[in-house]
Amino acid sequence: MIKKDFDTNALDFGKNPDGLIPVIVQDYATLKVLMLGYVNPEALAKTFATGKMTFYSRTRQCLWTKGETSGNFLEVKEIYADCDNDTLLVKAIPAGPVCHTGSVSCFKTDDDEGFIRELQEVIRRRKAERPEGSYTVRLFDKGTNKIAQKVGEEAVETVIEAVADNDSAMIYEASDLIYHLLVLLVHKGLSISDLEKELVRRHK
Repeated sequence: MIKKDFDTNALDFGKNPDGLIPVIVQDYATLKVLMLGYVNPEALAKTFATGKMTFYSRTRQCLWTKGETSGNFLEVKEIYADCDNDTLLVKAIPAGPVCHTGSVSCFKTDDDEGFIRELQEVIRRRKAERPEGSYTVRLFDKGTNKIAQKVGEEAVETVIEAVADNDSAMIYEASDLIYHLLVLLVHKGLSISDLEKELVRRHK
């Protein structure tokens, strides 16, 4: 089921001469912007029907489902309309590189962008799939107390390196801290989004 926040009938397809609405596609896990495409009502209807992102090709003048040739489909999770109902934001899970050049994104942004969220998804998969030999699985098996202890240990080590003005070591230890914090969040059924909501609440 694709989550949406708009009435499809309210979309303003007539605003542009070609009757198309631009679609910005964002990685569901990392929030990285992947590509820009266009849809008409038929392409949008097919997207909702199949769960895979379907565009209208301005070059070929026909519908095309992203990945129908390469296999790199976009599994659509959420679609949002902008305030004017003439642009869509799609959050999707890519099955592979999105750009025809083989790149993750059609935009030349930093490839590390959004990796913390990607790591969170990896940790969630470890919890669900429980692969043998995984350190993350061993942490889950030991429970809340052990995971929380590791968070505390890594926090202390991060502080020690910060006070010592050893930036490279601080980054190393802070990375361990973030990883173990993500494990604790996933173990408790929480996520980075929960932290963001709390920080936004404080900011307001």
